[in-house]
Amino acid sequence: MATEKAGAAVADSEVDLVGLGGELVDASVVDPVLKKKMALINAAIDEIGMTLWQWKLFGLNGFGYTVDSLLISCQVISQTAVTKEFNYTGIVQGVSLASQVGLLIGAAVWGFSADIIGRKFAFNSSLFLCAVFVLLAGAMPNYTSFCTLVAIYSAGAGGNYILDATNFVEFLPVSHAWLVTFMALWWAVGYTIVGLLAWWFMSDYSCPTNETVCARSENMGWRYLHFTSGGLVIVMALVRVFAVRMAQTPRWLISQNEDEKAFTILTGMAHRYRRPLSLTLEQLQAQGRVRHTDQSAWSAVRLWAHFSELFSTRKLAYSTTMIIINWLLIGTVSPLYNVFLPYYLESHGADTGSSSNYITWRDYAINQISGLVGPVIAAGLIETRWLGRRGTLAIGAAITTALQIGYTQIVTEAQNVGMSAAISAASNIYYGTIYAYTPEILPTAHRATGYSICVVMNRIGGIIGVLVGSYANIRTNVPLFICAGLYGALVITSLLLPFESRRKRSM
Repeated sequence: MATEKAGAAVADSEVDLVGLGGELVDASVVDPVLKKKMALINAAIDEIGMTLWQWKLFGLNGFGYTVDSLLISCQVISQTAVTKEFNYTGIVQGVSLASQVGLLIGAAVWGFSADIIGRKFAFNSSLFLCAVFVLLAGAMPNYTSFCTLVAIYSAGAGGNYILDATNFVEFLPVSHAWLVTFMALWWAVGYTIVGLLAWWFMSDYSCPTNETVCARSENMGWRYLHFTSGGLVIVMALVRVFAVRMAQTPRWLISQNEDEKAFTILTGMAHRYRRPLSLTLEQLQAQGRVRHTDQSAWSAVRLWAHFSELFSTRKLAYSTTMIIINWLLIGTVSPLYNVFLPYYLESHGADTGSSSNYITWRDYAINQISGLVGPVIAAGLIETRWLGRRGTLAIGAAITTALQIGYTQIVTEAQNVGMSAAISAASNIYYGTIYAYTPEILPTAHRATGYSICVVMNRIGGIIGVLVGSYANIRTNVPLFICAGLYGALVITSLLLPFESRRKRSM
């Protein structure tokens, strides 16, 4: 007994040396053993530092972000052309609704399963699933079959940035946590790629804007867009599988009481890149066993814990609730602006100088390229002492609010291009930050589940946005005023978030 107490005392003193105060969330109330083990793992990752492995992950996880935005944009851009070709006359925007439903299902399946089976499977398989159904969607013969394929490939992409952000943040030292925000640049890259492809295909191979119905032979642009995008996704999927041999993250393995596997991964990184590592396997094992890991990962107790422990303390419950509200508002505002922007640009072409396909899709491409600026600005602002993550979120939402109100007053083509480009950049300040902040504030053992709940609520908001846009007149300024109001609400909800994750280790 005396020996056990002495060993525990030594273990506690070793953990104290790594600085438990540096953790963002105090997990000791839920599981003190997990807190100590996570502190040791975090200190070990900080000691190893940033290696070529993490830089590879920055690119390869970024592919998931790119595919997410690429496929969302594919169905957005195709919607007008598909509606004309198949003479769809329904009120509800079926393509957008199918996409939101698919994204919701994908977020639930990929996200919830990742805390049970780990992050590796989704990393290796999700892009291949997307690629197959994107290619098939380009060959669909009618509106219903196209919507069905959109729902399926959206489900494949629905968990991409949940898993990619989660996977990346769990390998990063705290000194490079800003890279999770900067990784949103890849999300903007997806929009840029599809914007440029749309400028090419939709300008030359789409029905004239003054026609309401047209034949397939005159309207191949949206099909070419899907075929090309599917080919790009296949290339990214192959690179992801063969460029790096993905492993489960050490932080997730610790939450499963897989100390030896976690330690093996860390020692492999340290040895390969000749970095120091003070942690020993004995130190990890001396802390004890993580709660409930003696039961099956599929047991009711462990499955319920993934949800309940997101609300295990008053502050954590408040934080989880507030971040969910933020995601719900984003989900509602996104379809009203991004999904229906092509309709707005096309219908206002005459007001801004031209209604030709070329000008419409040129302006759309410029708008998407401008979005690349947002994550770059966000990555700098989040490390500013007086702003951090919460201040950056509020700034991004506030600027977007002001610009969207201003957008309703455009009267020239130059104003249209400039204002929409500025909105794209400003909104991506918010998006880039929220994508990184969310996994940072969620505990590792339940991170994918918590992120998944956020994104599911985001997709519910998206469905609401599609339905509002379907029954409102999307060719008026009303959706933009609604968007501005929702972004204004995001300023408040961002400032009400309780945790500031700047320079803090995620747990």
